[in-house]
Amino acid sequence: MAAVAGPVPKPTAETLRGIADSFGFKMEPKDEAAYLKLLQDDSAIIDYVAGLTEYRDSRLDPGTEERKYAQPPASENPLNAWSHRTEIKPTGTGPLSGKTVAVKDNICVAGLPLTGGTQPYHLSKDKPYPISDIDAPVIARVLEAGGTIAGTSTCENYCMSAMSFTSATGPVDNPWLKGYECGGSSSGSGALVGIKCIRKWKEKKGEKVEDDGLGEGADFALGGDQGGSIRLPSAYSGIYGLKPTHGLVPYTGIAALHPMIDHCGPMAGSVRDVALLLSVIAGYDGIDPRMTPQTPLRSQVPAYADLLDSAIAARTSAGDWTPTTAARGMRIGLIKEAWEVPNLSAEVASAVSRAGERFRELGGTVDVINIPLHRDGAAIWTAATHAHMADTFLANEAPTLLSHPLPGLAPPSPDQKWYDTMTAANPAVVSVLLHGAHLRSPGRFPAAARAKAVMHVHQLRAAYDAALEKYDVLITPVNPTVGWRHPAGGEGVLEKLEMALGNTKNTMPFNATGHPGLVIPVGWGKVEDGEGRLPVGMQMIGKRFGEEKLLLAAAAWEVGGLGWDN
Repeated sequence: MAAVAGPVPKPTAETLRGIADSFGFKMEPKDEAAYLKLLQDDSAIIDYVAGLTEYRDSRLDPGTEERKYAQPPASENPLNAWSHRTEIKPTGTGPLSGKTVAVKDNICVAGLPLTGGTQPYHLSKDKPYPISDIDAPVIARVLEAGGTIAGTSTCENYCMSAMSFTSATGPVDNPWLKGYECGGSSSGSGALVGIKCIRKWKEKKGEKVEDDGLGEGADFALGGDQGGSIRLPSAYSGIYGLKPTHGLVPYTGIAALHPMIDHCGPMAGSVRDVALLLSVIAGYDGIDPRMTPQTPLRSQVPAYADLLDSAIAARTSAGDWTPTTAARGMRIGLIKEAWEVPNLSAEVASAVSRAGERFRELGGTVDVINIPLHRDGAAIWTAATHAHMADTFLANEAPTLLSHPLPGLAPPSPDQKWYDTMTAANPAVVSVLLHGAHLRSPGRFPAAARAKAVMHVHQLRAAYDAALEKYDVLITPVNPTVGWRHPAGGEGVLEKLEMALGNTKNTMPFNATGHPGLVIPVGWGKVEDGEGRLPVGMQMIGKRFGEEKLLLAAAAWEVGGLGWDN
């Protein structure tokens, strides 16, 4: 299969003059002739390489077994949380044996469409959606560990929304209360795990779990997170979700937004299940340039669930796993600036403050701390990433470091029809496209501005690192309010974007700095425009590659009771 359909037109003298004019160059005729020959030679080389048979890394080979899929009817998908259903059987046995896994629909699963949550023909000129011919490493690892891939989960349009109403297939409902937001962009993943959590919670309370109208859920889910897209759906849906340390889990075979902020991680129904899935998917893959010398080889990945069990057993044996001792020796810092984000409701602010203070009751040390640069974290994230974000996903442009671009994606250039569709569905995507073009326009925005923003990422990382030398865990709110009712439709550009105002202020900074962020449910809040309550989540931040301690702190918090029971 050829990667490019046809040759690029041969450069002419007019082509060269246009390029030279854009730089303000004036060429002598003899120089023009020489540079034209060099330009044409380079163009011929590009044509030659473009015509080579397309290569696939054998490490991403899914094997030869046929895979079938189907879009579930609405009657079997009442929350609109499934994108496509399948049943890909495991290739081995292990910790996920007998468990089902939902996969965010921006992750390559061979034989299944990749939709990215967007409309048909947005990711491919030739077919409604490209069919993946590789398995992302996280998929192969799930199957090797005994997991069954039950389907792909609905995600938000181009994975660029913190809310759950932008997908091409319609809004994804909160499993606790239909018609309300469940957060994005891994919205379907959060809702599907939430279905299982609700049933587990009801069984614990002795309630009968009959036909609840929620459809079939999943035991585990894989999510992606560039600005909060694992943590926000986890908070809104009342489940557990981890954005791992940047580079701990391979991002190969997953639609990217920007290599600095791309993360893939586990979403599950308990702290231990998060630990279990993390052990399965973490570790060096030999392909992803996001990985660093700190990334463990597969054989050296910690057995996070076993380590958690051992730590709990040791503390229990010592009498230190009680409602007054479980957090003994743990130092907890509540970031004061995290309670200053826009739209943070008094109810959510209070719930997370009380949750943080619980560590004191559990025997830990709790302080309110100042990290002033946290206020600028989301702005730094924006300035450091927006110039190239549209090129990465909208155009499938390969990063400058050696990587494995997604095969099969051939998105057409945005046109008027695309603009009209996206302005109605998710204007954030149009905004990113326009912003990126503006930032790259010669003379409008100096390249030094992005370079300066990247240096501020280092400054922000250093600020969190300094706090984490004094504290084991940092605490912030996640969702500033509980889920809102889905918009009725017809809202303007600013109205749509204002619905998510403040949602990512406490999540984006840690995408840029790479620190792990774990969300657990800690309570409930009243919905503003109706009857009922929806979950509130708490974000726990740890040292980079310090997931083990983060998971133990979360388990210790739950010795005082589950957040669902508050």
